[in-house]
Amino acid sequence: MRDRMPQSPANQGGVATHCPYCAFQCGVQLSGARERVVVAGNEAFPVNKGRLCIKGWTAGSVLGHPERLLTPWIRNARGVLAPSTWDEALALVATRLRETQERYGRDAVGLFGSGALTNEKGYLLGKFARVALGTSNIDYNGRFCMSSAAAASNKAFGLDRGLPFPLEDIPSAEVVLLAGGNMAETMPPFMQYLEAQRAHGGQLIVVDPRRSPTAQAGSMHLRLIPGSDTALVNGLLHVLVRDGLVDREYIASRTEGFERVKALVAGYWPERVERITGVPEAQLIQAAHLLGKARTAMILTGRGPEQQARGVDNTLAYINLALALGKVGRPFSGYGCMTGQGNGQGGREHGQKADQLPGYRKIDDPAARRHLAAVWGIREEELPGPGLSAYELLASIGQERGIRALLVVGSNMVVSAPNAREIESRLRSLDFLAVADFFLSETAALADVVLPAAQWAEEEGTMTNLEGRVILRRRAFEPPPGVRTDIEILCALAERLGKGSHFQFNEPRQVFDELRRASAGGPADYAGVTYERIAASGGLFWPCPSEDHPGTPRLFSEQFATPNGRARFHPVQHQPASETPDSDYPLYLTTGRVLAQYQSGTQTRRVPELERLAPRAIAQMHPAAARRYGLVDGDEVTLSTRRGSARFTVDLTQLIREDTVFVPFHWGGEQAVNRLTNPALDPISRMPEFKLCAVRVHASGMLRDEAVDEQANNQG
Repeated sequence: MRDRMPQSPANQGGVATHCPYCAFQCGVQLSGARERVVVAGNEAFPVNKGRLCIKGWTAGSVLGHPERLLTPWIRNARGVLAPSTWDEALALVATRLRETQERYGRDAVGLFGSGALTNEKGYLLGKFARVALGTSNIDYNGRFCMSSAAAASNKAFGLDRGLPFPLEDIPSAEVVLLAGGNMAETMPPFMQYLEAQRAHGGQLIVVDPRRSPTAQAGSMHLRLIPGSDTALVNGLLHVLVRDGLVDREYIASRTEGFERVKALVAGYWPERVERITGVPEAQLIQAAHLLGKARTAMILTGRGPEQQARGVDNTLAYINLALALGKVGRPFSGYGCMTGQGNGQGGREHGQKADQLPGYRKIDDPAARRHLAAVWGIREEELPGPGLSAYELLASIGQERGIRALLVVGSNMVVSAPNAREIESRLRSLDFLAVADFFLSETAALADVVLPAAQWAEEEGTMTNLEGRVILRRRAFEPPPGVRTDIEILCALAERLGKGSHFQFNEPRQVFDELRRASAGGPADYAGVTYERIAASGGLFWPCPSEDHPGTPRLFSEQFATPNGRARFHPVQHQPASETPDSDYPLYLTTGRVLAQYQSGTQTRRVPELERLAPRAIAQMHPAAARRYGLVDGDEVTLSTRRGSARFTVDLTQLIREDTVFVPFHWGGEQAVNRLTNPALDPISRMPEFKLCAVRVHASGMLRDEAVDEQANNQG
């Protein structure tokens, strides 16, 4: 596993690879030594065109960071993590997993993966779960990110690919509606496409409770009440129908189910929608007319509408809007989801999800099971069925017939999971926890065994960006002595579990070749993608079923991936959030990201430049709301929900609704906002309701977990 792909001729003097962070997967060039890595934007890569954000420019500093894990650690008899050897650590992990299954059954062992893993690693983790362990319980943190949009796209189009068109189409859209996405901070190089769209005379409509930097760049800002997306979109569609601005020819020829949606939105007249959403009637009508009169238009969703207990319904409402406009599958138009994690797209395609097999096949589909059993050389009946979704997997710990032992690869649930204090407690109660990571994250610090894994620039592999473009992440450095890749770790564990014959991989390319066979004929077909073709082209779009196929940048131009080739409308009613403000908890709490940090902060909180920009978690509040609590800018504040409390620094701004508090989720401990968030799940996607819950505000003082205090008082 020490082979290097040759450098591109255009990038001599450096290694052309890709940024480790978001799903834009910017092309970068790395040069210099590990301890003094120089990162430059790769102008030849067609996605970012040389542009990077501050996280990308500083990404090299984590490679030689002094806190890198360089040896396995085992928790000793005194309860302290101490250095160990690889043989000891791997033997202990294999033994404890085997003993757990022998005593409690195969499904008592769970695996938790990551949307940051390469396609090869995500694929191998899914195979490891089902072949080496025979457990149904594998899921990943992408369930917390993309699952609602994925479920909605599958229901409406029969296929989920974040953007079913290339980024280069965006500048030609006359109108773009972006719902719940703050790309100026979460994906800054994406803004060049919106800038080009505006330069061409286009209009940008941003839907968000905050006037975020992205909303400030727009033509219109619809500042809705959190949790009211479906009502807003039904109101837009009401106006389009009323004013004759839907595409009836497209609806008749390419879709089904519109009449039921038309009947439903008849009840969402603008005055009613204003009362529900807080968006003025005049703005609603103006936005609807901009969309309805545009020759080309795009509807894009981010985590705002998706990370809710009605996230699938919200997303289906936005898809209904795109279909009624007749834009899906047409040039420079359509619906798209702004994938967040680095490999959030590929991560959900090849077997990390509890209900999926590689190629985006369903695990309960007999034909899919036969195909994968043949590729993997096992009997079909040996394949387990669907398992628990991410939050349900974690919540099952400590329950009868729940998870007793857990292997985590590249995820930090103690910070990223909802109701995080409860999840931390459950992780502590496991019989056995093993974590593979490159820093001692908050989750790894709880483990019985910690395995040091290679970082992004230390191994080969493919990623699939938000467009469905399969790209190649090249190795720039060998892993440090004592560090192994996730592929090496999984193969070594499989050998110790007696399944080594199914995991004879010496390099990522071999894993990818098996992934190609496993995905062949599936919705996400990679059969025609090779490392050489990616290197020659800058990336190939799936589906790509053969090596002479050019790939598919644009989907749905002729038909949809449904049995009859038609897209499906879905009538969706507005329903209140599972938790809304009341006299005890009078404000909305919503969460998100900031420019200088990424996800759970395991990497970015160790970068000095980023720490200077965002050293702590802030609670963004409107000055009028802050005055009611006697707060001024920079004060310490405690926020409490029905799950607990956490402490933040007040950041006053006129750019947020008076009834809403915003907190980024990148920090752990007493600054972990996910200790407060609601674990209510969408009934279809099993997405937790990160984006809204009811909160109350306390001026500075000792941090108190009031939920625990109240429970103790009640018991007393």
